[in-house]
Amino acid sequence: MTRVLVVDDEPQIVRALVINLRARHYEVDAAADGAAALQLAAARHPDVVVLDLGLPDMDGVEVIRGLRGWTRVPILVLSARHSSDEKVEALDAGADDYVTKPFGMDELLARLRAAVRRAEPAGGEGEIVVETENFHVDLAAKKVRREGRDIRLTPTEWHLLEVLVRNAGRLVGQKQLLQEVWGPSYGTETNYLRVYMAQLRRKLEKDPAHPRHFLTEPGMGYRFEK
Repeated sequence: MTRVLVVDDEPQIVRALVINLRARHYEVDAAADGAAALQLAAARHPDVVVLDLGLPDMDGVEVIRGLRGWTRVPILVLSARHSSDEKVEALDAGADDYVTKPFGMDELLARLRAAVRRAEPAGGEGEIVVETENFHVDLAAKKVRREGRDIRLTPTEWHLLEVLVRNAGRLVGQKQLLQEVWGPSYGTETNYLRVYMAQLRRKLEKDPAHPRHFLTEPGMGYRFEK
């Protein structure tokens, strides 16, 4: 059974989420502040976290960074903050998706299901190992190494890398990438691609400003070159 950690200090939102999630057979834990969230995550190992950014004891971005220090659990931000800068900050910190309040419960649940699917191991797709002069990717083992060190990727970063590596040498269109990584309801959120491609380049390219492996085809999509 999938375990969800809900982190929000608004009781009515927590109540609505708990009722809807349990009705769909999720196990649910809830925390009203960042410290409790980090403690619960360490003790209960949720499969996905639904996180408000406006917490009473710390900013939700700090909670994301705290989680990313040791886990790749999918993090779905649920926040009243609408500015693009704040969304990018949360995504850069390691969040996998961002939903603004007020929100539709059906959309939130769909995004939660998509986040869980992206974090699941892909089965039956064969083993692919890619070597470049800068890094090593083993899709079957879900590992990336650079200069002898394991590189930590978020679930979304990993899924984006996986799609590109499996299509090595081929142009992957923006819409295709969005739908494969974020789900079928996506297709126009090209800012997501820019943010996550920048993160992959920072982590894996020798010179992120002049990438050799993760290439942009302006207005069309992206290409991975070995």
